[in-house]
Amino acid sequence: NDQTVRALAERSKNERFAYDCYRRFLQMYGDVVMGVQKRPGEEHEPFEVVIEELKKELFPKDPHVSDTKLDATALRTLTDRFRKLIRERTGQDFPENPREQLRGAVGAVFGSWNNERAIIYRRKYNIPHEWGTAVNVQAMVFGNTGNDSGSGVSFTRDPATGEKILYGEFLLNAQGEDVVAGVRTPEPVLRLQVEMPEVYRQLQDVRHTLESHFHDMQDFEFTVEQGRLFMLQTRNGKRTGFAAVRIAVEMVKEKLISPDDAIRRIPADSLSQLLAPVFDASARKTTQVIARGLPAGPGAASGKIYFSANEAEAAAQRGEKVLLVRVETSPEDIRGMLAAEGILTARGGVSSHAALVARQMGKVCVCGASELQIDYSTNTLHVRGQNFRKGDFLSIDGTTGEIFPGEVKTSPSDVVRVLIDKDLTPAESPIYRVFAQLMQWADQRRTMDVRANADQPDQVGHAVAFGAQGVGLCRTEHMFFEGDRIDHVREMILAENADERGKALAKLLPAQRSDFAGIFKALKGLPATIRFLDPPLHEFIPHDEASQRDLAEKLGISVDRVARRVKELHEFNPMLGHRGCRLG
Repeated sequence: NDQTVRALAERSKNERFAYDCYRRFLQMYGDVVMGVQKRPGEEHEPFEVVIEELKKELFPKDPHVSDTKLDATALRTLTDRFRKLIRERTGQDFPENPREQLRGAVGAVFGSWNNERAIIYRRKYNIPHEWGTAVNVQAMVFGNTGNDSGSGVSFTRDPATGEKILYGEFLLNAQGEDVVAGVRTPEPVLRLQVEMPEVYRQLQDVRHTLESHFHDMQDFEFTVEQGRLFMLQTRNGKRTGFAAVRIAVEMVKEKLISPDDAIRRIPADSLSQLLAPVFDASARKTTQVIARGLPAGPGAASGKIYFSANEAEAAAQRGEKVLLVRVETSPEDIRGMLAAEGILTARGGVSSHAALVARQMGKVCVCGASELQIDYSTNTLHVRGQNFRKGDFLSIDGTTGEIFPGEVKTSPSDVVRVLIDKDLTPAESPIYRVFAQLMQWADQRRTMDVRANADQPDQVGHAVAFGAQGVGLCRTEHMFFEGDRIDHVREMILAENADERGKALAKLLPAQRSDFAGIFKALKGLPATIRFLDPPLHEFIPHDEASQRDLAEKLGISVDRVARRVKELHEFNPMLGHRGCRLG
């Protein structure tokens, strides 16, 4: 409050530091506890708007200067404006009493459990609503006392690729919220080797200690206060599907975990990320890179750009492929992030909100692309002399951080190229090798066969290549939808005597015989379960008048005959009765 900030300034002999802490407290308390947040139609956080307006007044020639350029006088002005903003938005004064502040903060944390984004998150990851949350009250250390201080977020391994390196970011003269909020783009943690070599050495020791204790990749936060390293928290790190597999396999080799642990640790849907397409190499060569950011979520994504989470969600519901493009994301953007193929931000680092959420969701993400100039008021993105409007296509490569105009052609993943296309050898693909090792361990431990649903020879071939022990269900009706076969099926259904039906079946026989020969050849002696015709016959005949007229003309029969047959064959409850048979 107004009294303690003066005491902090006197004790620290650093007035700028004291007022920087005060303005941060006002901003966070006003947002989280008092609800001073974006209103409908506003794209920027109100406190950030006040900061930017002050910087424009003080630095008219360079309004995008860092917050660290604001001196003690400017920060005092900022605290006054923050208090005024809180009063205007809430009709209440910022509370001066520390106990009242603490009660408000504790209540806000408990209340956050039931906000919309928390509920959406729990539903996605099957977290019980009954668990509730907790509050820690603890002493502070300060990373904003000067250039011998700072804050950072790091991982004991690269959460995007799984590589065993210290990976993360830091900001000098900053608090941790600056790093994770994405408002400033941080420096790679490797820069600490130059800025603070002793701190970097200590972080390497911490990395080894954490993995030896937790036996998993850790995501940890740290603060450096006047050259002294403080560890704030650690947790198991969110990671991409490929990183999850690589980390698990390599930790087995390092004797940190067992193969059983490795298998249990990897969510099944993580493996699908290893099968996702990547940008085609030849298409990349002919497509100009318009900007680069930080690679935060591997893979390739193309889509129409939308600048708000609501519009991205609506477009995805219409069946569009969507890229969510933001200056930086916040928890309020969760719906749009879920709906998008990929996420692109102009600010923020590899530990920002966008990056963390994208990796957990398996989304392609490029963040901190500082060349992008995003204007929410006109729904446009400007970069290197080019303008892109809402609905235009962009493509992003979350492995390299590259951004391309338009929709870039994709090609199969390494795993598919090794197993299916055969144009890549296992020795040439680290991705395939860790995939194969994990699947080998799973095969050694499984107690049941896995069979595929497949009804075409190529589908069966792919299933066997991926390790299926046969076909669990071959649905013959799916074979009938290839080419002109559906017309032969309809001719058979509409036949009025055995002779007509026999002629139609004779047309189907060669095609179906060829399909089964291909399926059995691909199975190489493995078993298959064949299901004969399952859907009610009326489902094979068109129900709208125009399509019935076309069918009648094609078969040389009357429209009335087609309509009558549809009516005769219609089943009120197709689950009753019996038809066809199964062969095992």
